[in-house]
Amino acid sequence: MKGSMIKKSVIFTIAMLSLLLISNFANATHGEKREVKKGILLVAFGSSEESAQISFDNIDKKTKAAFPDVPVYWAYTSHIIRNKLAKQGKILDAPEVALAKMRAEGFTHVAVQSLHTIAGEEYHDLRKIVGAFNQMGGFEKVILGYPMMSTQEDMVKVVDAILKNTPKDRKTGEAVVLMGHGTPHPANAFYAALMFQIQLKDPNIFVGTVEGYPGIEDIKSLMLKSKIKKAYLMPFMSVAGDHAKNDMAGDEEDSWKSILTKAGIKCEPILKGTAEFEDFVNIWIEHIKIVIAHF
Repeated sequence: MKGSMIKKSVIFTIAMLSLLLISNFANATHGEKREVKKGILLVAFGSSEESAQISFDNIDKKTKAAFPDVPVYWAYTSHIIRNKLAKQGKILDAPEVALAKMRAEGFTHVAVQSLHTIAGEEYHDLRKIVGAFNQMGGFEKVILGYPMMSTQEDMVKVVDAILKNTPKDRKTGEAVVLMGHGTPHPANAFYAALMFQIQLKDPNIFVGTVEGYPGIEDIKSLMLKSKIKKAYLMPFMSVAGDHAKNDMAGDEEDSWKSILTKAGIKCEPILKGTAEFEDFVNIWIEHIKIVIAHF
């Protein structure tokens, strides 16, 4: 908890320093009519897994196709991931740094699109950063788009996307287990709400989390009651990164695959993040359209 508080304090301090730098420029140009320059900032938690890049590349490609005349920038909210990538020579900005750079490049309107799954801790930290930029000035408008699963309308779309992209060769009585990240934030309730809604259409699809509720033991208990003998394991995260490879599909005793296999349930992992599927990406794209419509 203490480390998390320090992290948030550092993020806020950096954001304020960035804002102070651009505020001088904003004050210097106060009252001047500037040419409108729109931009999109895609913000993800991030991943240092090379295989996860396919998800980000897919979002990047589809965003640029949907908004061909609007430059697209990227930022990662995880300082741990950014540090890992920096050691590999790959520099990804924090959201506050990316916004400061965009302001320096003359952008007047920025759509900051969260690529998170739910509006958890990372999303609300991002809200604070965007709010600080709005208060300090420098942009005419900087608006934050909702994460993938934010409204009931989103939930309906997510349920449809899951049903459409489950394995086509799944037989009657076989299950699909989706691994979400999970969070201590109240938004964690979206995972249980999603499972309730999807099971109204397919009772053999389960949604669990690594760091929240429901956990794998809860999911295992439900599957055993349903006498399920085989399950497809899929990450319910934008990328198939470390959690998917190790916590879900790894060979360690505490992986979901090992726990379910030990319980007599045969497991077949599918290592594809939600951002590899067009139906999920389209939800984020729609959120960007909503933001840009307010410019």
